[in-house]
Amino acid sequence: MTQDLIRWHTWREIMQQPAVWRAWGAAFDLEAARGWIAEQSFDEVWFCGAGTSAYIGDILAAQLPGTRSVPSTDLVARPRHLLQGRHPLVVSFGRSGNSAESLGTLDVLDALAPEAPRLNITCNGESTLATRASSGPNRSIVLPPETHDQGFAMTSSFSTMLLTALALFDAPCDFSARMSALAEQAEAILAGPQPARPPGRVVMLGTGPLAFAAREAALKVMELTVGDIPTLWDSTLGFRHGPKSFVTEDTLVTLFLSDEVPATAYEQDLALELSVQFPNTALQTVGPGGTTDIAMPYGAIWAAPLCMMTAQIASVVWSDAMGLNVDDPFAGRGTLSRVVADVRLHGVGT
Repeated sequence: MTQDLIRWHTWREIMQQPAVWRAWGAAFDLEAARGWIAEQSFDEVWFCGAGTSAYIGDILAAQLPGTRSVPSTDLVARPRHLLQGRHPLVVSFGRSGNSAESLGTLDVLDALAPEAPRLNITCNGESTLATRASSGPNRSIVLPPETHDQGFAMTSSFSTMLLTALALFDAPCDFSARMSALAEQAEAILAGPQPARPPGRVVMLGTGPLAFAAREAALKVMELTVGDIPTLWDSTLGFRHGPKSFVTEDTLVTLFLSDEVPATAYEQDLALELSVQFPNTALQTVGPGGTTDIAMPYGAIWAAPLCMMTAQIASVVWSDAMGLNVDDPFAGRGTLSRVVADVRLHGVGT
């Protein structure tokens, strides 16, 4: 199976993550970037992006104090409402750095908050996000070119942008050593067994930042299987309040496990409940002591890319098994593209 999958950019981009993390951990001048942030004046950190890039912000804001996830899709639609009376540090994530919403975010800031500091994190050094100047403080961080994923789905771009932002806004750390340690864990996951045949449905669950990692995991399944595997995500406790009705016998439920109490107790309770109520439904747990055992010495948020890796692998395996073009699942359909197209920007309104 693995030899068959190597023909896909997406598979190779998943598999390259440990090497990319090690190299970036050694190359990135974290001290200079954190120093620039410390010099800025702002009252809140906003994480902006669209799709997977927005979910990076959701994961971060669920854990890091003084931060907020403001998807660029929300910002360009309601710029005056969101920016009124605010002076944020706007952190924009973008794989291509050229999506309409990324450009729209820059336009909105130029018009309504020109002096707000901007930190752009992108995988494309030639993009507008990387190169456009502003009247206020502006800094761009360009990730290694390998992270500019050629496949439809964001994989190494997602994980490396997330880890870079964590290094910038979480407590100071030896970034090189941490990235090497995470890479070692990733290698163990990538060398593990591959999932079985595609399930009928998929549910992704987690707590705190891992709830939003579950959202990204669900998106990977939906994208790479062109929606033919219905997918749901939720928080561990929120799932009981109606969404559990989605579960059928042919559903695969994946529960991302935390490293803190009382979250772990609630996760264990749900796992037991599902095994009793749906004895024929497949349940896998990912995290400390789980079916896929992932240690979390730096906390659950730093392990989010590791948890996500299991969904990345499964999505490619299932997409390939379904006979789809893994690198461009929507080829010939004209409905979705690697960089979202046909979005018209309409200014900042009144």
